[in-house]
Amino acid sequence: MLRLQKFLAQAGLGSRRSCEQFIKDNRVSVNGKVAVLGTKVSENDEVTFDGNRVLPKVADLKVVMLNKPRGVLSSKKDDKKIKLVFDFLPKTFNEPDWIAVGRLDINTSGLMLFTNDGTLAHQLMHPSFEIDREYLVRARGNFNEQKRKNMLSGIEIEDDIYKFSDIVTGEKQSSNQWFSVCMLTGKNREVRKLFESQNLEVSRLKRVRIGPIFLPSTLKEGSCKNLTEAQIKELQNYGK
Repeated sequence: MLRLQKFLAQAGLGSRRSCEQFIKDNRVSVNGKVAVLGTKVSENDEVTFDGNRVLPKVADLKVVMLNKPRGVLSSKKDDKKIKLVFDFLPKTFNEPDWIAVGRLDINTSGLMLFTNDGTLAHQLMHPSFEIDREYLVRARGNFNEQKRKNMLSGIEIEDDIYKFSDIVTGEKQSSNQWFSVCMLTGKNREVRKLFESQNLEVSRLKRVRIGPIFLPSTLKEGSCKNLTEAQIKELQNYGK
């Protein structure tokens, strides 16, 4: 027997937290009755979400990488008719089956992962698993050793602590400098906020790695690629 929210997550509806909210919103039924939190189900139970049958755990786990262009929203819906990351994904799966593993803001490009497995998505996004992310940053302003120490030790921003796990300085071009930074969390606009806190203006930001998965230099912006079975196993075992 599985808790209902875990059953829904494994079936690919989303993270456990989002599936819990589905149950609270009375969108889930078990054997014809509206479900409540704490319900346990087996493969013999009939589970529906918004009236549609939910099948047990997806057997064919898939993970897709996308090289997200700038100017594209990491969302499924947008009233302003802006291009969405889901518009670039393969049509072999219905759109609701893809779960985005961490978002990028509209002005950030680079690596995004999508999966049809809620359990894997939760593992990759939850801070307790400490899945590191690497970014290339171009920033304008004066960078020094004290600012490096500040960003590595942690800075309080909006009642939360933001910090990098690593900072490597790169090529300097006039008032601009390139950096490679790593972090273990995925808070909203975290990289930009850290640089801004040190009076450094980010002009380019690109994610190049999530855990063991690197963005291939051959993958063009707007293009996607299926991860191999070996890469998926690396993701599943990473951070454990």
